[in-house]
Amino acid sequence: MKAVLQRVHSANVIIDDTIFSSIKSGILILLGIEQGDTSKDLEYIVNKSIHLRIFKDSYNNMNLSIKDIQGEMLIVSQFTLCANTKKGRRPSFLNAAEPKIAKYIYEQFCEMVKKNNIPVQQGKFGAAMNINLINDGPVTLIIDSRDKNS
Repeated sequence: MKAVLQRVHSANVIIDDTIFSSIKSGILILLGIEQGDTSKDLEYIVNKSIHLRIFKDSYNNMNLSIKDIQGEMLIVSQFTLCANTKKGRRPSFLNAAEPKIAKYIYEQFCEMVKKNNIPVQQGKFGAAMNINLINDGPVTLIIDSRDKNS
């Protein structure tokens, strides 16, 4: 499982020229679910996402988590994070989980974050979406559950 976390002042998802979901200060997560991802991958990414200290404290240091600032999360499934670009010029998405499984894991991810008292907004699984954001910093991090050093 891969996640791109972006600290944002605000972000929204637009589907068919209409705002589908939006957040103010918090984290936009683009979530890629791969074949073979398990509950351990899910728990790892959720825990990292909600406990990373990427928000500024009163001394302007990144010492606060999303829980500390009572921020929101906008979580969007993005299978293209699972792309393999090693060969040729066209990405291969064979590493991405089957849509039915990916949707289930994506929904579990969102529910686990909500259980940590973090307001969650979501993209629409499988939809063509436009995402607008005002990146704060910019702070953008990549977490890979298969690379526990991330």
